[in-house]
Amino acid sequence: MAGDKVCNALFLCTHNSARSIMAEGLLDYVGKGRYKGCSAGSMPATAPHPFALRTLANLQLPTAGFYSKNRDEFARPGAPEMHFVFTACDNAANEVCPVWPGQPVTAHWGVPDPSRFEGADEERLREFARVAKLLKHRIELFGSLPVAKLDRLTLHGRVREIGRQ
Repeated sequence: MAGDKVCNALFLCTHNSARSIMAEGLLDYVGKGRYKGCSAGSMPATAPHPFALRTLANLQLPTAGFYSKNRDEFARPGAPEMHFVFTACDNAANEVCPVWPGQPVTAHWGVPDPSRFEGADEERLREFARVAKLLKHRIELFGSLPVAKLDRLTLHGRVREIGRQ
């Protein structure tokens, strides 16, 4: 993970419809070509949550091309090597995950599931925006790490610490 190499990061949630989708889009934006965001789930939904896509659009981020994916897509031979794998929901953090090729740095960055929030659409959109803001803050901290200069153990500790903030 050095120099000009693009680092791939996979965000996992059970359904890959809200948090992980927003994190994927946010990392692509915040990472400015240094990071490539990906997302997946153990039991993917049929499609991203419409409010997740609306939240990205409200942040003036692209929304095309997102779909709910199974995490197995990223554990197959020939899949892009993941340098980082983050769980964004407690369920995904407690599941047995595949063995990721290349032994990526892993961390749990649990955030509340905005799709479970009950209320009027306006209130629900505010909850999606609140969760996106939390994810964006963590992703900005992650993006500011001097990845190429840190040894693996230090990097692992710093990435895990970001998830506790």
